[in-house]
Amino acid sequence: MIPVCPTTALPPGEATRVEADEPIAVFNVDGEFYAIDDTCTHQDASLADGWLDGCTVECPLHASCFDLRTGKVSGPPAKTPVRTHQVVVQDGMVYVQAGTTADGIA
Repeated sequence: MIPVCPTTALPPGEATRVEADEPIAVFNVDGEFYAIDDTCTHQDASLADGWLDGCTVECPLHASCFDLRTGKVSGPPAKTPVRTHQVVVQDGMVYVQAGTTADGIA
């Protein structure tokens, strides 16, 4: 597991970028934490720098939208989904299980 930060360091409505083999963006949506690949599939832009609206993140470059729960595209121009990653909150710390999807499948 990759340590991200204490839960208190990532307030609701905020995101952070985690350096890994493939960068990962971790979001706090009203106390629920979600992790997706950080790079937009349309062009190389950090989704952690995007705008969060509920469980949707909008890419800051060309406004592609992705569902944080599934990684699916919910707004063009992107056509390819991003991978989701399992998030574990333990003892006040947020961790990402890289390579394991949000539904627990490797």
